[in-house]
Formats: sequence, C-alpha cells, structure tokens
Amino acid sequence: MEKETKQEIIKIGKSLYQAGLAVANSGNISSRLDDEHILITASGTFLGNLKDEDIIKVNLDTLKSDSGQKPSSELPLHSLVYKNFPAKVVLHAHPPLINGYFSVHSDIQILTFETKLYLGNVPVVEQDTPAVTKPELVIEALKLNNLAVLKRHGVVSMADSFKEALALIERLEESVKTAAIARLFKKDSLDELDQELKIALTKEETYSMFSKEHIQSIVDLVNKDEFIATKGKELDLTVKLVIKLDGSDKAYRFNFEKGKIVKLDFDSDAPFIISGSKEVWEQVFLGKLDSFVAVTQGKMKLQGQLGQLSKWYVPFSRLFQLFKQVRIK
Repeated sequence: MEKETKQEIIKIGKSLYQAGLAVANSGNISSRLDDEHILITASGTFLGNLKDEDIIKVNLDTLKSDSGQKPSSELPLHSLVYKNFPAKVVLHAHPPLINGYFSVHSDIQILTFETKLYLGNVPVVEQDTPAVTKPELVIEALKLNNLAVLKRHGVVSMADSFKEALALIERLEESVKTAAIARLFKKDSLDELDQELKIALTKEETYSMFSKEHIQSIVDLVNKDEFIATKGKELDLTVKLVIKLDGSDKAYRFNFEKGKIVKLDFDSDAPFIISGSKEVWEQVFLGKLDSFVAVTQGKMKLQGQLGQLSKWYVPFSRLFQLFKQVRIK
C-alpha cells in the first residue's frame, strides 16, 4: 500500500505542477497510511518532479521519521488535519490566481452554479508568515469547508481522494478566473441569486437549536417569503424533505406543496433526508455553511439523489439562507 500511495502522490504532484497550481518547490502533499502514520513530501521538493525518496513516512503522534530526511515545514498543519478529520489526503498549493484575488478580496464572488454547489463561501485565514504558524486557525476554517484560503500564501484542501482534493482547488482557481473575466465585461458584475440577503432580522427572540419552536419559526418565515412562493409555484416545489440531527431522535419533515410548507411532521418518512452533526447544523443555521456544499463535501449526509433535489435548487438555496434569520442560542 505504501508503494502505491507514493505513486499517487507523485502523480498528483505532476497534476498540480502542470495546471500551474504549484511552481518550483512550493506546496506539499500528504496521505494517510493508517491510524498512526502518514506519507508527506519532504522539505524543498519540487512537486512536478517527485521521486519515491522525496516522500517520507511520518508518525502522527511523534511527527518523527526513520528516513533521516526533513519533512515539509507544513507537517504540523497536515498532522492536525488528520487528527481532527477523517480525511485521507491533504493538498497545500500556491495557485497564482487565487493568491492574487484573495490578496485584495475577502470573499469569493459566486457567479456560477458550480461554484455555489461545490465550493460555497470559502473561508479565508489571515496569514502573516511564510509558513503556517497557527494551524489551529486553518482547522477551524476546514470545519466550515473542505477548502480554505491562506491569505497571501495559498490554499489547503482535504478529501477522501486526491481527485476530490484537486477538484476543489481547480474549481476555486476557475471561479477566480471567471470573476476576473466578468469584471472585464461589467465592473460591478453580480449574480442576483447570490447576493447577500438585505432583509434585516426582525426577530430578536432566540431558540434552542432543533427545538420545535426553532423549526416552526423557520416554517413561518418560509411561508411568508414571496421569492420562495413565486419560485415554488413556477418550479412545482412539491416534495417531502426531512432535516435530521445525528445522534438524536430529532427529525422534522417539511411537506411542500407548490412552495408552501403545508404541514410540519416529526418523523423521517420522506424521499429526501438531510442529516448532520450538531456542530455542522450550527454552522448551517448561523449562515456560515451552505447545506448543498455541506452535502457535496461530505459534511452532511443526503438520503435521496442530489440531482433530483437540484431541480429546486433556487428556492432551496433561499430556504437555507432564511435559516439564519431565526436566531439560535
């Protein structure tokens, strides 16, 4: 297995280099071998020209290697990712367009459905040194998204495979490129579907998360929303959708009929069930994590086909935005 994993690392290193996402000796790659060990690229290696001896086996607890070679200076960051998440691979690259964009902006301008569905709001971590000296801040960011930007430095992505981890970086690089091109055509270009809601919070009351009062307040808000009502009729939003809190018996079924929630039930009998941990749902209800992104990145589970649910993407995106208008304790 170790030999095969090294070959995968060599292959992904070439992909990063050929795509212009890592140049010279920038960036580093790692992969989980087992519960106690990872493979990581050595310090100063060129990702586009890796050899077997450039990849080191390291103990996760001691951060030591028997090879005598010096592992990447970002080893503390990689090890902390594996200790906090079930991820199998970690990529750290220095994409030029991403670095340029986020040196002057704090948020990605979401102009395509692909960006919103697979990336969402990518967290940005302030970086003041050439190497990551505060990896705990990156860990907090990765709780919101499997991809994080290190300002003036690069990106970190984690996934179950190198293909998935690379796709996240490529999508963000492409999104930045799209934003730059859109600006050539119209300086203040924005996609109306992705503008932040301007509606002021009208409820000062707070609710215990996933309490009946909390969910009922969401239902009331949804049924007053003209945008969901209009799109619900237009797209025939008639479906049963359940939101469920993992590790508990709390499940709520929204019975939609043409955009209106005509009944709220307390069971999981539905073709679509979105479930997640307390920590993840908290980020969703605070508006810091998009439910669609959470599903595509594996932070939440979806029972049912995402493709079928996506035909109501527009009203459901609004639904998830409305979640944050009902405050939780």
